[in-house]
Amino acid sequence: MHDSQSQEWLCNRIVAGIGDAVMYSDRQGTIRYWNAAAEKMFGYSATEALGQSLDLIIPENLRGRHWEGYYRVMESGSSRYSIDLLSAPALRKDGTRLSTEFSMALIRDDEGGMLGVAAVIRDVSARWQRERELKERIRVLEARP
Repeated sequence: MHDSQSQEWLCNRIVAGIGDAVMYSDRQGTIRYWNAAAEKMFGYSATEALGQSLDLIIPENLRGRHWEGYYRVMESGSSRYSIDLLSAPALRKDGTRLSTEFSMALIRDDEGGMLGVAAVIRDVSARWQRERELKERIRVLEARP
């Protein structure tokens, strides 16, 4: 096996086995890669998700803003969000919401043209709920005479 082949094999194994959801969407926002952790997190099998719009996991009230930004990134080839960790609500197959944090990578062809976006997504719903409960406890304690 050539060194580049072994690196590709290793990368495929890492992405397939990592505990965070890993997905890739093309310039049109169509899901083209969906790992096992994405299946578990969102409830859609790869067969169900592949070929579908990102609307599959974007809450309806956030879609307009999402697509405006997505297409702007595809046209400009840059995003301030490709550096920062992002937070956003997402949807599961059963319609329930989850809180997510994710990082993005802008994927380009050999000439530098935009191909799409890869994202590594983590469900932080439990942490978000704990923080919300702590804030409420603090509010109650501060309100006491």
